[in-house]
Amino acid sequence: MCKVVDLQQAVLAKNTTVARLLRSELTARGTTVVNLLSSPGSGKTALLERELLLARERGVTTAALTADLATENDAERLARSGVPVKQVLTDGLCHLEADMLAGHLHDWLPEHTRLLFVENVGNLVCPASYDLGESLRVVLASVTEGEDKPLKYPTAFGLAQLVIVTKTDLAAPAEFDEAAFRANVQQVNPGVEVVLTSVRTGAGVGTLLDRALAAAQGTVPHAPVMARVQA
Repeated sequence: MCKVVDLQQAVLAKNTTVARLLRSELTARGTTVVNLLSSPGSGKTALLERELLLARERGVTTAALTADLATENDAERLARSGVPVKQVLTDGLCHLEADMLAGHLHDWLPEHTRLLFVENVGNLVCPASYDLGESLRVVLASVTEGEDKPLKYPTAFGLAQLVIVTKTDLAAPAEFDEAAFRANVQQVNPGVEVVLTSVRTGAGVGTLLDRALAAAQGTVPHAPVMARVQA
């Protein structure tokens, strides 16, 4: 008889095991991981650069790892903040996995790093299924992407512990319907916090850092219904 094996399930199960171990190891050394997911062009790098600058001003020991298919452009931008930054080139892979992250952190992550921000590959499909050992998962969407984004990518938004809207200074010309967006987010992830930000005006900047620090201090983040169902 033929034995049918669900390869995707096996891969995800292995990743989950590695992620749990990595989370335990990093927590033991006092490091909290924040996993940032978004579409390409959402403004994720621009916001993260501001948050890293703010963390440095506050004396919070922070590092950032950014993943892309090609180029080191994002790492060069983030490095301007003055915090340790590492670029990971995935050579075509559309997401990071827990063992990849663990390998890149080995012998690189500075001691006493309190917060590690991981800027995942720009993609709301593949990265959504992979736990990286994070303590806080954040999904970002710009006002130019449309209010139905959460409904189009229910796994990404449904597993988020924080949702950030970027480029709100463009909300009027983009005719962004905030109420509709919030309703769509709540449909796939009831109770999750939605934060509005604009790097250009400074609105909402610092909230991501505040939520990351709260997680580092032991505040339990939002528990998505989808995550509880999958568990």
